[in-house]
Amino acid sequence: MHFYDSGWAMGGGMLWMVLWWLVPILGIVALALWIGGAGRNRKKTVLDILKERYARGEIEQEEFMRKKRELGE
Repeated sequence: MHFYDSGWAMGGGMLWMVLWWLVPILGIVALALWIGGAGRNRKKTVLDILKERYARGEIEQEEFMRKKRELGE
């Protein structure tokens, strides 16, 4: 019995064909998600955190302005 007579050769060829197209497509999708998500993962600055605290009411306007001046903003 030969390898080619058993039908495995055709199945293996189909597997390689699927991988040939699937791997680059998944790579392109992963790259697009990585590039698209780069802006969302921006680190917050100290001023951003200060503004959030003021917006939530954790600090008063007077303290917010004082800390903002201390930061040089």
